[in-house]
Amino acid sequence: LTLTIMADSDACVPQVVTDFIFDLSDSITLAQIPEEQRQLYNVAFRELCSKYFSTSPWPSPKSIAAECNGDPLVLAFYREVTHRHFHSISRPTVGARIEGWNVYKELFDEILLDAEEKSQQSPAAFFVLPEWCFDILHEFVYQFQGYCQFRQTVAASAAKHGIPPGASPTKNAPHHLIENMTILSQNKDAWAVDQVFYYLHRLVTIGKIAKAPGYQYLGIFASTVLSRLECLLGDYKGCLLALDMDMDAVIDNGEVVQTVQEVVHSVLAARVSWAYHAGVAYLMLRRYKDGTRMLGDICSYMQRGFKTGQIRKLPNSDQYAKLLDRMIGILAILTHISPPTGLVDDSILKVIREKQGGTLAKIDAGETGYEDLFMYACPKFVSPSAQVDAYKLQVQQFVQEMSSQGASRKMRSYMKLYTSISVEKLAAFNDMTKEEFLPLLLSYKHKMNQLEEDGKMGSALDIHYYLVNEMCHVDEAERERRFENYFMTQIEQNGEILMDVNEISTTV
Repeated sequence: LTLTIMADSDACVPQVVTDFIFDLSDSITLAQIPEEQRQLYNVAFRELCSKYFSTSPWPSPKSIAAECNGDPLVLAFYREVTHRHFHSISRPTVGARIEGWNVYKELFDEILLDAEEKSQQSPAAFFVLPEWCFDILHEFVYQFQGYCQFRQTVAASAAKHGIPPGASPTKNAPHHLIENMTILSQNKDAWAVDQVFYYLHRLVTIGKIAKAPGYQYLGIFASTVLSRLECLLGDYKGCLLALDMDMDAVIDNGEVVQTVQEVVHSVLAARVSWAYHAGVAYLMLRRYKDGTRMLGDICSYMQRGFKTGQIRKLPNSDQYAKLLDRMIGILAILTHISPPTGLVDDSILKVIREKQGGTLAKIDAGETGYEDLFMYACPKFVSPSAQVDAYKLQVQQFVQEMSSQGASRKMRSYMKLYTSISVEKLAAFNDMTKEEFLPLLLSYKHKMNQLEEDGKMGSALDIHYYLVNEMCHVDEAERERRFENYFMTQIEQNGEILMDVNEISTTV
């Protein structure tokens, strides 16, 4: 059965689809039962997409309006979820990208209409699951990112054909380029970065004062995707600031009482997005220990999830596997710059050695490697300006920061061999004169001095050194003798062996 967008009739819409829309509308506005909506959103919707709309769009909101009594908020939610589905199965044109902006603008305008009053009502004006809230907001930023990349591609193509920025396309330009440039020039307000920020900040603000769980969830996940947006735009302090929430605040949806942290952790995609973009921000801000701690924890959690099969059962589990590999890449950079004393599980360090050990060995040998590793693991940065290649700029900034790391690591390796050594001798080991080496010695300590999670300044170094006259004195950080990691590793290995043994068939 092939369906196209309907004009004004339910005649061609299967009964099972109209029943689903009626039930979904009821779960949003009247019943507001989380488990019922979870079944509709996570199971029934996917089944209907697979059966009826695997290659075509869902019916238009107008054609199914009777199933929800024409409720504009329900229709806006319906339009968003069906648009998101079709966006995922098709190659979006410039028109479809503009349409995406209109879809989200309509939805957020409906949600924010009289939101200060509605968010305090009981019963609530609407209810939407945490995972649905995150999916809406995540897709909103994803489509903004895609629009920025598309606009930059069009600008690059225009420059290739000799068309200066802001000029009209020439008649000799390809037809598709003329069409894209014309549509973009006619829709300059679409996906404007200030409007994207406006909607996210408004949702965050409403979420903080709301009593209704639907608004609270939107506020929490608006903060999460705002962090992602700030990271994509290169504002790393803004990325971390967006995550500054009261994690112990309580939300009661009538089914379960959860803290903000528990809400975030209940949606794996949100938890992973939070950790990944915060980890990148910590790396770019030279807060290496915080970045290592953040990514080490989420990588350990995901690794256990893959081993037990919990994550493999989820939709898009292959995307989680790819993102885990990218986080391992960022973690490889962090642990190479700043030794992770007790911050990362041994199992994750083993994965880093297996997957990125060759690249890190090349770096230690004096070859390049940081740039390729960062380009593989970092997000696809964007800029509000079509003429600025934000991705290239951020990679250049990272490479420039890493350019001094080779000499610093070499210096550190020599200092770990001594408790005291003359600056002149240490400079000779590093193939420098004393005058060249002294600024490096001082700047290394300064660069590795960083703001930590508790708001205090600390060092990312595993050694402490200081100068007295012409001598450099070195105190290596005291190593704690810890045995629990050994036993935990052996228990884990024993569990894996038992799983393998249980899978062996003993029937003859």
